[in-house]
Amino acid sequence: MATKIFVRERRKVEKGEKKPRFRVVGVTGGDLKIYAEHFRKKELEQIAQESGSAIVWLDAGKGKGDGEGKGEHKSKRRSASTGE
Repeated sequence: MATKIFVRERRKVEKGEKKPRFRVVGVTGGDLKIYAEHFRKKELEQIAQESGSAIVWLDAGKGKGDGEGKGEHKSKRRSASTGE
């Protein structure tokens, strides 16, 4: 089974910003361990080339891009249900 690296674009990074733009979501197959969370495209391509992996670019969500979710954060829901 070929190793696949699943990647999506980070939401909080804007164009021109000097921060890594991509986040590794998961890895399947092979014996590849990834210790960082955020990567530049060049770094991902280099890792894939050296490890013989394929990169799967995931589609972005369909939100407005304003960071406002559909509801409240799950930690707030959890505290409301426990009465804390």
